[in-house]
Amino acid sequence: MVTFCKQANFIIVQCRMSDCRLYAYQEEVVQRALRGENTIIWLPTGAGKTRAAVYVAEKHLETRPQGKVVVLVNMIHLVDQHYSKEFAPALASSYKVVAVSGVSIEKDFFGKVLRDSDVVICTAQLLHNALVSTEEEKRVELSEISLLIVDECHHTQKKMVYNHIMMDYLHKKTLAEETLPQILGLTASPGVAGVKSLDKAVLHVLKLCANLDSVIVSADKSTWELNMKVPRPLRTFDIVEKRPEDPFGDHLKEIMQQIHIFMDPPTDILLRKLGTQEYESDVVQLEKRGVKDYNRVLQQCAVHLRKYNDALLINDTLRMRDALMFLMEFYRAKMTAVIDDTDRFLVKLFKENQGELQTLAKDTRYENPKMAKLEETLLRLFSQSVESRAILFSKTRRSTGCLNDWVLDSESLQKAGVKPAFVTGTASMTQYDQQNNIKKFRLGEVNLLIATSVAEEGLDIPECNLVVRYGLLTNEIAQQQANGRARAKDSKYSLVAQRDGPEVRREHLNIYLEELTTKAIAEVQQMDPQQFRAKLAELQSEAVCRSRTAQSKKKNGLPPASSVQLLCRNCLAPVACGSDIQLVEDQHYVNVNPDFKEKYNIGQKLVLDRTFEDWEFGCMMTCNNGSCRNAWGHEVLYKKVALLPNVAIKHFTLETPDGRTTVKKWKDIPFAVDDFSLTEYCQIHHPGLID
Repeated sequence: MVTFCKQANFIIVQCRMSDCRLYAYQEEVVQRALRGENTIIWLPTGAGKTRAAVYVAEKHLETRPQGKVVVLVNMIHLVDQHYSKEFAPALASSYKVVAVSGVSIEKDFFGKVLRDSDVVICTAQLLHNALVSTEEEKRVELSEISLLIVDECHHTQKKMVYNHIMMDYLHKKTLAEETLPQILGLTASPGVAGVKSLDKAVLHVLKLCANLDSVIVSADKSTWELNMKVPRPLRTFDIVEKRPEDPFGDHLKEIMQQIHIFMDPPTDILLRKLGTQEYESDVVQLEKRGVKDYNRVLQQCAVHLRKYNDALLINDTLRMRDALMFLMEFYRAKMTAVIDDTDRFLVKLFKENQGELQTLAKDTRYENPKMAKLEETLLRLFSQSVESRAILFSKTRRSTGCLNDWVLDSESLQKAGVKPAFVTGTASMTQYDQQNNIKKFRLGEVNLLIATSVAEEGLDIPECNLVVRYGLLTNEIAQQQANGRARAKDSKYSLVAQRDGPEVRREHLNIYLEELTTKAIAEVQQMDPQQFRAKLAELQSEAVCRSRTAQSKKKNGLPPASSVQLLCRNCLAPVACGSDIQLVEDQHYVNVNPDFKEKYNIGQKLVLDRTFEDWEFGCMMTCNNGSCRNAWGHEVLYKKVALLPNVAIKHFTLETPDGRTTVKKWKDIPFAVDDFSLTEYCQIHHPGLID
């Protein structure tokens, strides 16, 4: 039902899924979208942004019988969540609603699925692939979409996939050759990209609006109801004094100093304080210098120093034994992969000190006081008689597992009835285990969820009494997202950290940046509409120009693939040519040279919790040069025909005409890669399969 209220001058809306009215603040923020304007809805976590988007989609389809709604998400697990929790319950009785992800067969004929459906919920990467595809079954044009909903739209910036899609939109807008979809963005945390002045913060918000070609709206007349329905938690700082003595950490630093002497680092690379993020950045640069200068001593020492620095960071946040176990796991593999005198020195150095480290790690006098403070913080909640739920945010997947073990080992936490489980991204945890742990948390079988940043955005997690941030240095967006998870009445948000430590300083900065975000958005909302549109047009013109220049440079400035060699990053043995690499379905970079199989050993089979229509994952690959055993990736069986080595570029060094270099991701490689053709592959390797 839709009625127009003259007194309030906005449309009163009613939600079909449960025949109940939207909250007043939701009614307020959907008004401009209902009138067909491109809009960013800014509401806090838990305020029902998705419910508001569902309503806009429903009214859009009612007024556009041939309309097509596409809902974009930035994480694969959100596809099913938005489908099953929001869009299907509300719309599936009247419209065809489909969820498509990279693990569903519909991705192979995405274009047809879109044309046969009313609402499609998918990952942004899938839509981007469809927009650039040359295959008719997959190909999609933006003009075929009438409403594009962008979840967590603050990610529409820089090289993120949302921005690639919207850059295509802006390119087409400048040409004015086709009808473009209405845009509806959803965000709880636009952020200000770390800038500290209001002018720069306003510019950041304007750039987000320009990238999404949208106005930004928030609750104004109905903030009273928003504050009542989505209360803010009480913020506390649980501060601990500095560890008085740390002989375990001191011993790690002594080992690192011995490595410094052995490798004789270049004088132009300053190595900052051990056990800090700055030092980690320094040794990353040190490794790159070693690669560039053909200096394996420097390269390998940098790799080992980074591991010791990681151990110091673990020791600063978790238990000494967690840090020691991390190093032991690393050296367990290195002890069987000795290549030269550098490896022998580094392995011997650890073995000589392992006994002393084990003795120190068992000495309870020197345990981490932060852990005691964390225990105290949790007990304040769980010692109460009321049923409680808490989320403990930590930095890495390793730390979530270690904290989970610590809770299970803690007699006081177990006595208080704390039942933990941990959640990380699907790169290190199966989607089934992730969803299963969240389900247990929802049902009360688990009452403490220990999570990485994956739980900050989007996941359907129930109301919590307590959110704890522990060992984290993140931006204002992540802090706001975590804060928004504490939704229960009288909930608390706690930072557990060392007095005057970097986490405390960052938390205070993030509080300031959150306030600055609110001020910047208010400034943008108060701009004269004509001035606002002129500024957006200026920013869009600049963005399109930069995009075209970047594409031109990339197309014309890359060396030929045949001039690039891939070297094992550990032993630096040449193993492949850049022209051996091809890209399969915009997902997998594979080596199509049959001789490459002679370069690696086969390990264990990669086991995942889900199956794929076209892919069967095979065995892990490791370098077979002597005793190197560096991990390279894994084999995949494509369409039950082609067994292909799927290589991870982070495990290789690139020998280019400009010298040696390393990259973390394939998108950063300095050469062009051809698309894989199954027909051509079969003509060469399986001619009997070709008609």
